[in-house]
Amino acid sequence: MRVIRKYANRRLYDTEQSRYVTLEDLRGLILDEVPFRVEDAKSGEDLTRTILLSIIIEQEQADGDAQVFSNDLLAQFIRVYDMAQPLPLARYLEQGTKLMLEQQHHMQDQWQQAMRHSPMELMREMAEENMKFWQKTIGQAGSGSDDDSGKGKS
Repeated sequence: MRVIRKYANRRLYDTEQSRYVTLEDLRGLILDEVPFRVEDAKSGEDLTRTILLSIIIEQEQADGDAQVFSNDLLAQFIRVYDMAQPLPLARYLEQGTKLMLEQQHHMQDQWQQAMRHSPMELMREMAEENMKFWQKTIGQAGSGSDDDSGKGKS
């Protein structure tokens, strides 16, 4: 795992490439799926989450038309943190985003393969995948397990 050190002067140093980097450089590592950890140069404290949030903020401000987080959504996130028993929001967001990215890659693959299936078939398959994902996710939240033994079916 690549180690990035953050110094008191707010500069980020890539220890593997022996050079200073920017948030945009780290965004490139993320897009290239290069794992990294950002740590405080003095204490060694893990600052990765803070830096990832900074990259998101920079991205949100860079292109007003491509904003992902509306003011209402951000306010709802803040309310979730204030709940007595917060929702398992992180798991839902992670799984939902993973599903969305997988489907995007799947759709791109399908288009690149000259549409082996009709467009309606592709949409039907994606709808089935969505249903299976959400049924599994909701089932896990309700029961706390992955048990899908099919009891009660003939």
